[in-house]
Amino acid sequence: MKGEPDFLQNLRDEMGGGRQWLDRVIVIAYAVLAGLAVVAFTLLADAAFGLYQGLRGAVWWAPLLWTPALTALVVWAVRRWAPGAAGSGVPQVLTALAPETPIASRPRFVSLRLSIAKILAVTGGLLAGLSIGRQGPSVQVAAGVMLHAKRWLSPKTDISTRELLVAGGAAGIAAAFNTPLGGIVFAIEELSRRLQERTSGLMLAAIVVAGLVAVSAFGNLSYFGRVRADGVSWWNLLLPGTLVALGCGLLGGLLSRLMLASFIGLPDRFCAYRRKRPVTFAAFCGFAVAVIAIVSDGHAVGVGHQHTHALLSMATEEHQPFVFTGLKFIASWLSAWAGVPGGIFGPSLSLGAGLGADVAWLLDSPHGPALIALGMCGFLAAVTQTPITAMIIVMEMTDGHSMVLSLMACGLLASLVSRMISRPLYSTMSAFMMRSLRGEAGGETRSNAMPLPPHGDSAPR
Repeated sequence: MKGEPDFLQNLRDEMGGGRQWLDRVIVIAYAVLAGLAVVAFTLLADAAFGLYQGLRGAVWWAPLLWTPALTALVVWAVRRWAPGAAGSGVPQVLTALAPETPIASRPRFVSLRLSIAKILAVTGGLLAGLSIGRQGPSVQVAAGVMLHAKRWLSPKTDISTRELLVAGGAAGIAAAFNTPLGGIVFAIEELSRRLQERTSGLMLAAIVVAGLVAVSAFGNLSYFGRVRADGVSWWNLLLPGTLVALGCGLLGGLLSRLMLASFIGLPDRFCAYRRKRPVTFAAFCGFAVAVIAIVSDGHAVGVGHQHTHALLSMATEEHQPFVFTGLKFIASWLSAWAGVPGGIFGPSLSLGAGLGADVAWLLDSPHGPALIALGMCGFLAAVTQTPITAMIIVMEMTDGHSMVLSLMACGLLASLVSRMISRPLYSTMSAFMMRSLRGEAGGETRSNAMPLPPHGDSAPR
């Protein structure tokens, strides 16, 4: 029949294109390198925070000096040598993906050089004891590695720069969370909905390969163990789950709005002082986070995975209701306001876990672990406004397959409430970067707190 695929001809086309297969091998090889980069990033970040915890345990008052000093040093170094490495990393990848971004300007937001700077800066922030995550930065790190593959591909290749960036960013999520499926969903929901048909399979393979590298390094285990939700019906979780979703939507939307205000800047005296003396302002924020670290015995700083794991293990026993959640919220906001590169994925999971434990304590619910898992999904969905990605990540990280529908409902409701409070975090930041680029092209003066990288950083390295 006319128009039907010709199997033999298609087979000859596939097998006869030697350069095409070499390009595919190059992409898969760089996917492995992206996965290894995120694995190395994870190990460095965990080791850095372990050193901080050791210092804090040895001398309780040491964070009062150590945290502000190192926070100021990191902010000064990033602003001096790698402005493109500031922030979480996801908005930079979105900006590089935008069709309006000139090709020559893309490496100002994503490059191999910025990937290295990002790893060092986030590791420095965790060594300082700030409340930041490494999963969002892993998006920019892996995207920078994958973008570097472009220089080795054939000039006639069907693989575009956009697809390499999407694959790299999603590979960063897959490797950082040890959740290959979560990376694929993140690529579809947040980064791109327009992968080309001919190369989409290759890009998905690259995402899975990067995730498998992390699985090989850390084991095919659930990040937080298995959520004990057997025998829990939707009726048992209806009231407490709704409260968790609403609370996550409200707090997550508020945190997103505060972070947007911190990023864009407001006409108040604090933002004015930050624009005038960013390094000194970072030191003040670091000191405030150090006080929170002392008050919370170190639980409210760092990525927060250890405290989340402890909450899931012991449910609500020994949990201080609302104290951890409030302190972690303030520490995460101040850490972002300081200007130190860092993500919000990890702190959001920790905040959601704390809020779920708070609701379980408030209602004296016997389903603490299930509510904690719902809180993790709801808060992540509220801050990022990507509910499907949040549901998949939490499901894979907790082995909570029996809670799929509950997680999905919680994520959707929390995201809906968040949208009533705040604009989408990452896309709004990316849009602001785009306006700044257009302002530069038109000779306008920008007043945002986080400077764009200079034009001299326009060559991929």
